[in-house]
Formats: sequence, structure tokens, C-alpha cells
Amino acid sequence: MKVVVALDSFKGSLTAVEACNLVAAVLRDARPQWRVVIRPMADGGEGTASVLMAAGDGEWRQVSRVTGPLPGMLLQSGYGWLPGSRTAVVEMAAASGLALLPRHRRNPLLTTSIGTGQLMAAAIGQGARKILLTLGGSATVDGGAGAASALGWRFLDRRGRKVPPGGGSLAEIRRLMPPLRQLPEVEVLCDVTNPLCGPLGAARVFAPQKGATPAMVLQLEQGLRHLARLVRRQLGKEILQIPGGGAAGGFGAGAAAFLGARLVSGVETVIQTAGLEDALDGADWVITGEGSFDEQSFQGKVVSGVRNAGLRRGVKVAVLAGRVKLAADRWRAEGISLAEAAAPEEIDDSRALAGARRLLAEAATRLGATLT
Repeated sequence: MKVVVALDSFKGSLTAVEACNLVAAVLRDARPQWRVVIRPMADGGEGTASVLMAAGDGEWRQVSRVTGPLPGMLLQSGYGWLPGSRTAVVEMAAASGLALLPRHRRNPLLTTSIGTGQLMAAAIGQGARKILLTLGGSATVDGGAGAASALGWRFLDRRGRKVPPGGGSLAEIRRLMPPLRQLPEVEVLCDVTNPLCGPLGAARVFAPQKGATPAMVLQLEQGLRHLARLVRRQLGKEILQIPGGGAAGGFGAGAAAFLGARLVSGVETVIQTAGLEDALDGADWVITGEGSFDEQSFQGKVVSGVRNAGLRRGVKVAVLAGRVKLAADRWRAEGISLAEAAAPEEIDDSRALAGARRLLAEAATRLGATLT
């Protein structure tokens, strides 16, 4: 029997590569006659670079100094490099991520995506022909203006002065001045479909998670709408209703406007780049999963992407998750044949995270015993 293990990370405990290796080792020990293949997965958020590097013999390229989420905050960061295609994988979380700030310093009126643009500029300086940009875990609501400024764009106020970074300054912009140099191809890996503005937009949905008060949300919404109007009038591009435009505080829309980027499904891009479809040839089962198997798992996440790929190839799909929060009839209706939880219901999250390796190994043993 051939089994493909294609897990996402278990946030806070195991990376996708670690989780796949652990489950594959358990299955090989229990059933040495089986052929077990691993394809670590991601949905375009944090951890995507490591997954793609593992799939493409990539390497991590250090960048000694970039701007962090706040102006004047300097940190060491880097990006993934796939030498075969000269592709850089830039994770926004690595320079402009929410996790880089203590809670009391989170303020989307001030936070900026400049550091992400600096990582992209570093990759371009090293000869990148293509950039895959992942937007998960951001601390910003600046419409991508910070990143664009690091790549040569100038955002000027009514007096021709440079507008300060941060979402709170967007309404001050009057002129958009493009860079002289041509940028390489940019693809934005996105797992949400939220537009730039409105009830489901960047400010109203995501800004409160990044420290915004109701008054800040209103100011950010107005700033993003103002930016969209300028882009339409001065660049001839309509970004207000782009699906995914609201990702990462409007960076999805900003990337389309200022970087000429294409917004693509994060998980589908990872599936293609990691070669999951080829790995599924002749497979009997594919095992996927993540920390929590819930309704969001079917909304552009790894589970839904792997499920779709498996069903296209006639491969049975099993889910191995930290917790299974769906009733069996619900996941069966979505084409899932088996689902196994690693953490018993009586164990709280802190204990589950502390014992993640042991619990996942035990769950893999139980799941393996049911595969036929």
C-alpha cells in the first residue's frame, strides 16, 4: 500500500516538516511493507518558506538588517531561496509580523510593511526571477505602501513631501510615484478572499486583531478607501473589490497595484510547487491535517486543498489533527474517509502542546491501524 503524508504545521508545537517526518516514521515502523511518501504542506502563511525549501532543495538566505513592524525597529531576517528556478519565498511574518511585537506595542496606525519590501529588494539584488510572497501573520494595515516604498515607490503629500509610514498616514497621500526599475514576477500566496474595504475588509475584520480600537478601525478604513481612489485615478487600476485584497492589512490589493502581483491560492501553489499531485500517483491514502480540524479547514486551507487533490486522483483522504471539532457526518460529507484527533478532549491546550510529539505519534499509530 502507498500512503502520502501531507500535513500542515501544528502551530505552537510542530512544523509541517517535523509533523510529516514523525507520522511517516510511525507508519513505516508499524507497516514496513508500505510505501510512505511525505509532502509537507502550507497554505501560504507562516511556514510556507520552509515547506517549499524542503520540496525544492532550497536554502535560507539571511538578511542582516531590515525594518521591523514599527519604524526604527531593526531586526535580522531572511527569505527562502529555490535555486533551480531562482525564486525567492518572502514571508511577511519574518519582517512585518504581529508576533514580533509585544501586545502593548501593537498599533496599526504606526506599523509598516517596509521590512517585507526590504526582503524583496534583497532577493531582487541576488537575481531573483520570481518572488512568492506570503501574507500570513502580519502586524500592519498600510495597504502594502511600506513595502512598495522599499522597492522604489514614493508616496507624497500635498506639498510633495514623503508621507510617513503606517496605516494612519494613508489619507495624507496625494501622489503615487512609481519606481524606475522593473520588478520581477510577483505572486501573492493568499488564503482569504476578503476585499480591501467594507464589512469584510482589512480594517474591520483584521485590524482589531492587530491592536486597533474602534476609532482606529474607522481611520484605517478611510485611509484604505482613499488609497484605492488614488490607485484608480493615477494608475488606472481598480483594487477595491479584488478577492484577497484585504489580506495582510490590504497588502493583497497593494501588491496588485504597486508590484503588478497576481493573487493566487496559497495551498494550490504549495501543492503544485511541492509536487503533491505526482506523489499521489498510485497512492491508496493521503493523510493531511493541522492543529484544529474545523469549518475553516474547508475554506482555502491545507485540508481542503489536499482533499481536492486526493479526490481528483481517486485517493482516499484521512485527516490527522490536534483536535477534531467537526461531527463525523460533516467531514464525511466533505469527502473525508477517516479523521483522528491527537489530543483527547480532557486535555487542555497547554498540555496538548507540551506533549504534541507523543500525542501525534500515538494518533498516527491508531490511524495507521485503520487504513486498508
